[in-house]
Amino acid sequence: MGQLPAGLYDPLVAASQAYFTAALADGRAVAWVAESVDGARAIVGGAVLQLRELLPRPLPGGDRLLRGPQGLILNVFTERPWRRRGVAAALMRELLEWCRSNGIESLVLHASDEGRPLYEKLGFTATNEMRYTGEPLRR
Repeated sequence: MGQLPAGLYDPLVAASQAYFTAALADGRAVAWVAESVDGARAIVGGAVLQLRELLPRPLPGGDRLLRGPQGLILNVFTERPWRRRGVAAALMRELLEWCRSNGIESLVLHASDEGRPLYEKLGFTATNEMRYTGEPLRR
């Protein structure tokens, strides 16, 4: 989302390829791609769901515990010529259906300003999450 210094592009690609090769194979991540319908058979969008194990926790405002992994939605993207044509919405509907079918009860994501209206339409709401930006934790 526009926050990658140029010098980190190649290391990020290499680290991401290594992670996804392992995580897609062992089920820690699931991915969807959207293909063009114009005969070119080009990938025009994608979305990733990273599954992360969390402690059982109370359902917000509920009377039961959430169990199982939490889905972290990552890298929802549509190529520019295909934006505003329902690609991201279709990817997200597929992702949500997969979560329903696989017992994933908790989903989170970090939305860009451009993506926020879609996520709100799909039922996502802003939370009180904070990010640590103090002294580096890794030396």
